[in-house]
Amino acid sequence: MAKVSPTKIPMREQPAEERVRNYEEVPFGYSPKEAILEGERCLMCKKPKCIAGCPVEIDIPGFIQFIVDNDFRGGIRRIKEKNILPAVCGRVCPQEEQCEKVCILGVKKEPVAIGRLERFLADWERDQGESELPKKPKQTGKKIVVVGAGPAGITAAADLVRLGHKVDMFEALHEPGGVLVYGIPEFRLPKSIVFREINFLERLGVKIYKDHVIGMIRSIAELRQEYDAIFLGTGAGLPWFLQVPGENLNGVYSANEYLTRANLMKAYLFPKYKTPIVRGKCVVTVGGGNVAMDCARTALRLGAEKSIILYRRSRQEMPARDEEIHHAEEEGVIFKLLSTPAAFHGDERNWLKEVEAIRMKLGEPDDSGRRRPVPIPDANYRMPIDVAVIAIGNSPNPLIPNTTPEIEVGKWGNIQTDLETGKTSIPGVFAGGDVATGAATVILAMGAGKIAARSIHEYVMDTIP
Repeated sequence: MAKVSPTKIPMREQPAEERVRNYEEVPFGYSPKEAILEGERCLMCKKPKCIAGCPVEIDIPGFIQFIVDNDFRGGIRRIKEKNILPAVCGRVCPQEEQCEKVCILGVKKEPVAIGRLERFLADWERDQGESELPKKPKQTGKKIVVVGAGPAGITAAADLVRLGHKVDMFEALHEPGGVLVYGIPEFRLPKSIVFREINFLERLGVKIYKDHVIGMIRSIAELRQEYDAIFLGTGAGLPWFLQVPGENLNGVYSANEYLTRANLMKAYLFPKYKTPIVRGKCVVTVGGGNVAMDCARTALRLGAEKSIILYRRSRQEMPARDEEIHHAEEEGVIFKLLSTPAAFHGDERNWLKEVEAIRMKLGEPDDSGRRRPVPIPDANYRMPIDVAVIAIGNSPNPLIPNTTPEIEVGKWGNIQTDLETGKTSIPGVFAGGDVATGAATVILAMGAGKIAARSIHEYVMDTIP
């Protein structure tokens, strides 16, 4: 057996000084030679832990073996048995906390670059032309509606249509994709990739209705009259704020609004698209997750001279992926750690002009296991800024719970579900993803969609005449 390289094959990417001036994707992906070399690092374990570490249950050693054998068509077929969004997951899934975290090779060396290999196969398939469709299943005659065309809804719809059910999908926005199109920037996830994978879903037979706000134009009760089962995947679209003075000043955005304007509404393509967005010279983003990194890096591409992250804990506690923090640092984002806003101050026209921040120190661990930030008395300081973006989290979209009184919700507004089935308190209504758990990762939402699809199939086949 050949000696296994101790480190992953590196992935080429745009230099920081170039990419900060464009919206093109940062990493270039593997070449076939690089993918095969990385695939050869896999130990092909008899009892692979990586499959159990994948929320959508991909046969990881199986698809890697196809890469090693130079059978890329076989590899992408194997992935798509479980995952309809391989190009997306290969780019934004936190593999380092899931499949790669439990990779046996990672005990003594760097784990296999599973995400990069998944991306390679998806990109290879794109370069070949139209994706291959699976064999059409026998139709069951059952009708299922999926509300929300984000990662959870897309996964549930794909699994259900491949089981032979008729599936309709309602999306509130003018483009399907959910957070994949409104939240994640072009330089991290090109929208052409998302729309190509949505097109594959439509070719499978899913009918997508855009600009349909369920809870307003139609109620869940009305959908129950027409469909045999319902899946709710409406996401976490209600932004959190700091509740400090001055958050209502012009120039203060929620991350949702800032990224939606930049991404879905294409403010980054001004003047071709005339979407208004304040392009500040000094932009502060509050938060330490992946969304905060996206906002801070977007600000630079929109022309900010300074893009600063305020985070109330230290670098060690930051929830963002190491890769995203690294890219932000390379691009010149300034990190002011152990700091959080106490107030925002404006001018006589109510435009933001300063942030007043307070320095923090770390105390005892809180419920998350991270050390709790504690304010340092008399340690406030001020910085001149003209844009602030609040990226501290989101709650589930409240529209359906507010218009469906019989559905049970938790204290944070999340729809209560059985995590093993996706069942809600209403028979025939299932839910999954951020609307049930609060804001989480794309791949966890997809896993919830897959769990719910299995339960919906059992429900409609066993209880619906």
